[in-house]
Amino acid sequence: MHTTYLALTLVAIAFDGFSGIAALVHFAPILPGMASAGVPVSWLRFPIGTLKTLGTVGLVVGLWIPAIGIAAAAGLVVFFVCAVYTHVLAHDLTGQMMFGGFLLALNCATLAATIAAHPTVL
Repeated sequence: MHTTYLALTLVAIAFDGFSGIAALVHFAPILPGMASAGVPVSWLRFPIGTLKTLGTVGLVVGLWIPAIGIAAAAGLVVFFVCAVYTHVLAHDLTGQMMFGGFLLALNCATLAATIAAHPTVL
């Protein structure tokens, strides 16, 4: 179980980190998807990019302090539930919404694996 936890967490760190930094720097390919979902460009830096990046930092810290990793993974799950919901409400079923769904599933798996690998934390 520990190997699965590490693998999922490292993949989540890579994808969530890319997603957070892309929002922070207003990466051009994400702008049309955000606009079609009705997300203001001013929200890319805060709260969107900041929350994703802090969640990623939490996953990294969670490699040494499992309670922080659980909290970070849970926070990222809530974030991506809201992100996917926003795209669905806007009837925006673009690739960006699908990427959000992928990140939601990845962070759900990371949360489950983190809890399974560290059952005494809860």
